[in-house]
Amino acid sequence: MNKNDKEYLVQKIRTQYTEKEHTQLDELKELDAKVKRPANVFAYVFGSISAVIMGAGMSLVMTDIGATLGMTQTMLPGIIIGIIGMVMAIANYPMYKNILNSRKNKYADEIMKLSDKIMGNN
Repeated sequence: MNKNDKEYLVQKIRTQYTEKEHTQLDELKELDAKVKRPANVFAYVFGSISAVIMGAGMSLVMTDIGATLGMTQTMLPGIIIGIIGMVMAIANYPMYKNILNSRKNKYADEIMKLSDKIMGNN
């Protein structure tokens, strides 16, 4: 390992232990995350629930789990449950975009002011 590599490695380790000052750029990143986080959390949770519901419908149709549950006819309920899960999954992205756009509109002025201040366009 040459001298430059050693210095780089030492500097990289040192920066992990120095206290970082909070800048306006950090504030802008936090504000951006504040806008996007609720929409992302909703999309992941709702999408996961949709997939589970769709999978439950598919399981009723394709396996004998319905017989285990005491159901004699599983085809129609399985198809209905699967379609409900599929519709939920299809609706997930438009609902995500709607939440994200409403949050962008809510915080747009604040983000624009802070970004103008950072870029020096006062």
